[in-house]
Amino acid sequence: MKPAGTLGMLMVATLLQVSEQGPHQRFLLKKLLRDYNPMERPVGNDSQPLTVQFSFTLMQVMDVDEKNQILTTNAWLQMQWYDHYLKWNQSEYPGVKNLRFTPEQVWTPDILLYNSAHDKFDATFKTNVLVNSSGFCEYLPPGIFVSTCSVDVRWFPFDIQRCELKFGSWTFDGWLLDIQMKEADVSGYMPNGEWDLIGVPGDRHELFYDCCAEPYPDVTFVVTLRRRTLFYALNLLIPCVLLSSMTLVVFLLPANSGEKISLGITVLLSLTVFMLMVAEIMPATSDSVPLIGQYFASTMVIVGMSVVATVIVLQFHHHNPNNGPMPRLASLAQLNHPHRPSAQPVVLPNHNNNRDSMPNGHLPYMGFQSYQNPSELDPVQRNRTTSHGARAQGGFGPGESEGAAAGGGGASGDTPTHNKLNSPQETPLTIDPEPCAGSSMGAGCLDAGAGGAGGRASQSTSVATSRSGAVDSQLRALLGEVQFLVERVREQDRQMSLVEQWQFAAAVVDRLCLVGFSVFNIICTIAILMAAPNFGEALSKDFL
Repeated sequence: MKPAGTLGMLMVATLLQVSEQGPHQRFLLKKLLRDYNPMERPVGNDSQPLTVQFSFTLMQVMDVDEKNQILTTNAWLQMQWYDHYLKWNQSEYPGVKNLRFTPEQVWTPDILLYNSAHDKFDATFKTNVLVNSSGFCEYLPPGIFVSTCSVDVRWFPFDIQRCELKFGSWTFDGWLLDIQMKEADVSGYMPNGEWDLIGVPGDRHELFYDCCAEPYPDVTFVVTLRRRTLFYALNLLIPCVLLSSMTLVVFLLPANSGEKISLGITVLLSLTVFMLMVAEIMPATSDSVPLIGQYFASTMVIVGMSVVATVIVLQFHHHNPNNGPMPRLASLAQLNHPHRPSAQPVVLPNHNNNRDSMPNGHLPYMGFQSYQNPSELDPVQRNRTTSHGARAQGGFGPGESEGAAAGGGGASGDTPTHNKLNSPQETPLTIDPEPCAGSSMGAGCLDAGAGGAGGRASQSTSVATSRSGAVDSQLRALLGEVQFLVERVREQDRQMSLVEQWQFAAAVVDRLCLVGFSVFNIICTIAILMAAPNFGEALSKDFL
């Protein structure tokens, strides 16, 4: 029975103590707030400043608006100070260890975010002030802080942004309110998909303004963020690199395809679209040019120059040879290439380049369907061919002997080659064979005439002379036609050679542009992108 009685007495005492805590807290609140003025600075000596410990707890970086230069964060403020009028003896009020007051009931420091961009300026939620028996007050107002941030887009998208959050008292100077900084707390930080938090360093400053002689202390926390570049690399950088490489494909297309200019213009328009996308993200500032903007601008310059080079290449390729000779700069490409693979000599049918071996010593017989070298003929045909060559070269003058004329006429009568001429204006000649066809240069005809009757020789000589004159005129006309055809073929060959030279010069310029633009593109890509200070860090953390 004794243990049961003791237990019952303890339970009654506990209930009595609990029931007394309510009146103690009520009486304490009434006592503390009876003569309390929330506008009064809670210090024992008015000449002494009130020290406030200030800290910042960053929970989340919600947004970094580069275009409007605004940083949005979710954070808690932590303010601690001692209130001289909120003290009590805990033994007189058993069970009352701490009290909670609204910000309107007790004095709170008017610490605000100086560089706030919020519509209401102060975006904190007014929570209760926690006070213990020693007068130690702790105020933890959370809030969504919208602050201004000077965004430096110089190294975008490999940039590091430093946004300041400046806190300070709005009405109390440094002689009345002494703000002491405590290190920022990032233990509960929630990671962001676009930004990596490097740190939140802080510093305390005392500034003197023109309005007042007293110093105004402030605590500035710098939220240091590094941009994660994977998103921008996949959506901006890699397409830009591919488009710049498409510029090199322009020089690989043949000039006859007709798509060189179209491809260059298409690449240029595509880069313009990407430039507009970057312009929508970046702020409209002239302080610095973004790194990606520099890369796009250099790529657009490369593409523009490639279009100009393509126009020059097409001008060379389709150049009219009658418009003038090749310029000296363009002909320099021919110096190291004297034998072009495409420059094949035009071989005419039955064409012998040795002019001395031709029968008339001037031009080849282009109209003959079958021509044989005199060395391949039998003696009779060789004599006839030589006789025709002599007449075709010099004709018969008035001073020539009748024997030579008769011999020439006899030799020309049996020439089978004259029956195979294909002339659109003249018909083949058919001359009756002479009995002295076997003689050479008319000598045989003279011998035969001496052995025969004199009247017959005279008649044969007159007939041969008339026929040889007709043959000479026809041969001269035929030779003029052949010369015209040969000169026309030679002119076509010359123009074709000029066209091939221009086309070869266009191909050389095309290849030179391919090499030059490739080197320039690689140098620009490496020099611009790797100029960012944290390029290696971004590459190792975001891509590897």
